[in-house]
Amino acid sequence: MSTTFRKWAVGLTAAVAGATALMAAGPEIDSKLPKYSPVSGVSGNIKSIGSDTMNNLMTLWGEEFKAFYPAVQIEVEGKGSSTAPPALMQNQANFGPMSRAMKSSEVDEFEKRFGYKPVPLRTAIDALAVFVHKDCPLDEISIDQLTDVFSVAGGNTVTWGDLGVTDRRWASRAVSLYGRNSASGTYGYFKKVALQGNDYRNTVKEQPGSSAVVQGVANDRFGMGYSGVGYATADVKMLQVSLDGGDSFAPSAEYANSGEYPLARFLYLYVNVDPVRGINDPKMAEFIKLVFSKQGQEVVLKDGYFPVSASVAREDLKACKLDPKF
Repeated sequence: MSTTFRKWAVGLTAAVAGATALMAAGPEIDSKLPKYSPVSGVSGNIKSIGSDTMNNLMTLWGEEFKAFYPAVQIEVEGKGSSTAPPALMQNQANFGPMSRAMKSSEVDEFEKRFGYKPVPLRTAIDALAVFVHKDCPLDEISIDQLTDVFSVAGGNTVTWGDLGVTDRRWASRAVSLYGRNSASGTYGYFKKVALQGNDYRNTVKEQPGSSAVVQGVANDRFGMGYSGVGYATADVKMLQVSLDGGDSFAPSAEYANSGEYPLARFLYLYVNVDPVRGINDPKMAEFIKLVFSKQGQEVVLKDGYFPVSASVAREDLKACKLDPKF
């Protein structure tokens, strides 16, 4: 593993661990988060364009929001994280969910148009999982092995035997690969971390959505794919992952928050917020408050992700010029 990547990976896991100081016992809601209370004067339409990974989250948050404000109409469109920045810049969406941070080029283009940077809201924590068929005898994999399996840097096609599987029914069979398309933030994140920046093999079967990746693996005995942990089903299993071939860790809340699981990431909700005036749209302000409330983070748990801490919620509310009051 390259020294540059090792430094980057260690920095990433330290950042995740420091910014998401949740209770060590597991995925529990931070008791300091407030209970959401509705206000008057909220109406209109909310449009979300961006990450497919966050489709369920946005839909569930939308349902929770409509329970408080029945007159508000909410539309969620998820075709990939790369669709969020242009939608925000062209005022086609109120919210831009992204399963990766905006690229510097995207931020620069936004700032060139508006004179200020977009605000990233860290709404949940996702442990990106490596999925195999439920009958697969493999239980763990390293980042270097993932690089070999999914990227051109691995040379010849990798077999299950190359990964240590001795079962004769598997050992000589090639690993059948499933992944996302290039518009997906998950595609970019996995390339950066698991592939260590290398290009994908052209044999990766690109899927239009996160659930499609898992479904593909579930229907392919020799399949392997990557997707958000929230998309797990009974027909697949998630591999433990190690950073350098040492101790491997499951994609659990405990190891995501400790920084030991190397494929943990924030799920972002980007917004256009004037740094002087703040958010003047009541429906947007209240939606953000709901996301960072007890009810909003219960939605995160319901969808299979891990909630953020009160300190993260407080920082991001302040970034929107919203008074946290907790």
